[in-house]
Amino acid sequence: MMDAFVFLALGIVLGILVVLVRRRFAEFPGQTPDDYSEGFPGFDLKTHLNGQMVCEGVIFGPMGRVTSSFVADFDISWAGDNGVMSERFRYNDGSVQDREWRIALGTDGAFTVRADDVPGEGHGHLSGSAAQLRYEIILPPESGGHRLQTVDWMYLTPQGTIVNRSQFRKYGIKVAELIATIRPKE
Repeated sequence: MMDAFVFLALGIVLGILVVLVRRRFAEFPGQTPDDYSEGFPGFDLKTHLNGQMVCEGVIFGPMGRVTSSFVADFDISWAGDNGVMSERFRYNDGSVQDREWRIALGTDGAFTVRADDVPGEGHGHLSGSAAQLRYEIILPPESGGHRLQTVDWMYLTPQGTIVNRSQFRKYGIKVAELIATIRPKE
């Protein structure tokens, strides 16, 4: 009886370790900015996130199905190393959401962001053709008002379109994912 318990416990511990190692090294959260240091073209926030832009995307729920889609207009301006990105999202259900990001560029690719629904400060890093941003966000009351940990990745394509992939987690469990494109408005 004791041997069966030891093998069961060992199997559970081994299973947990495999999941943690896979998540750290082989999944979305395991990426690091250094993975993209040799990427071409080089991503520069002041160049590639500037002026009037349009963003289109979908949001996946916890079961991996699309739960919402949106189109957003971005208006981004820079004064030195400080930027303001005003966003207006129009969702497929007819709702509208406005957000204003305040961006401050640092050194060695680091940057910080602030927004009214982001408690504290988000921290980002540019490397090669990618940018990573980590922050907490508080959802609007009509969406439950939950506080989620967010990891955003933006990847610059050779033609200047930005592909954005974001994951939202609560207690370490993925509850939503966003995939979008951002490009200059024509």
